[in-house]
Amino acid sequence: MASMIAQDVVETREITARGRIVSAIQRQGALIALVALALFGAIRYGPSFYSVYNIFDAFLNNNTYYALIALGMTFVIITGGIDLSVGSVAVLAAVMAARLSPYGLAPALAGAVLIGLLVGVINGVLIARFALQSFVVTLAMLLFARGAALTLSDNAPVMVDFSQGFTRLGMIHLGPVPLPVVITGVLYAMCAVLLNRTRFGRHVLAIGGNEEAARLAGIPIERTLLLVYAMSGALAGLAGAFLATLSFSGSPTSAVGWELSAIAAVVVGGTLLTGGVGSVGSTLIGVLLLGLIFVTLNFERGQGTFQLNAFWENFIRGAFLLVVVVFQRRLARRIETPT
Repeated sequence: MASMIAQDVVETREITARGRIVSAIQRQGALIALVALALFGAIRYGPSFYSVYNIFDAFLNNNTYYALIALGMTFVIITGGIDLSVGSVAVLAAVMAARLSPYGLAPALAGAVLIGLLVGVINGVLIARFALQSFVVTLAMLLFARGAALTLSDNAPVMVDFSQGFTRLGMIHLGPVPLPVVITGVLYAMCAVLLNRTRFGRHVLAIGGNEEAARLAGIPIERTLLLVYAMSGALAGLAGAFLATLSFSGSPTSAVGWELSAIAAVVVGGTLLTGGVGSVGSTLIGVLLLGLIFVTLNFERGQGTFQLNAFWENFIRGAFLLVVVVFQRRLARRIETPT
């Protein structure tokens, strides 16, 4: 009898240890992959891979768009929702910023953020107040915002005005770090504190964990969801402003599939699509990992190993997202039903 009890204790400990290992992989898998890919690139491609320009301009600066919309998407997904409108909102904001660029940096930047905020508030009101499905609402807003961008631009790229200082937003560097990267980093730090150290953050997590229980606990569901979608829209608007200042135009046909890239980054970082679990830091790791994958592919393409055009990027993003979701689900099942 004693030996059987001892054997059960050992098996229980093994199951617990296995669950901890699986859980750690689920939480830190993206970070492990990021470090491994960075080491691979440094070894294979040499100093050019980790040059100052490649790190701060080609890599970080060009991923600020995805980082910003993924930041807003993190809060949305944690509540158990989805925002499919962010790519189109970014395009609309880019066109708005280009239209306002003759009036200077401040009006163009404010106009882009405010148009994103307005769309986010509309999403939030329809979802929170009228209890409509976030998928349906934001899908409709995706079409609306894209149509508004085409109308505002007359179905043609709108070039920014170079004489009034709007393009400085993308050209200013603090040391080797471009200003958009600094702004994005500050916003990530602020949102990490917001999610982990404030009542609002606890409300977001509680809604995603069990909305009915959160409602019974007295959590203001409508107000919290409204703020979450407003935040997502405003961050998409800022991403649009960065797009305009870095590409020198607002094109109504750009940013196709950005919402999928944002979802991919959030999920790759470990945030559950079912809601209730996630972090800002893990989303940043997911953004960096996806960005580094394409930087590595560009280096490999430059060596003539293989040729991939831009259309393959969406294929790779979609395949990568599918693999991560399947892997994430398998890990969750192993934790729930260990053998």
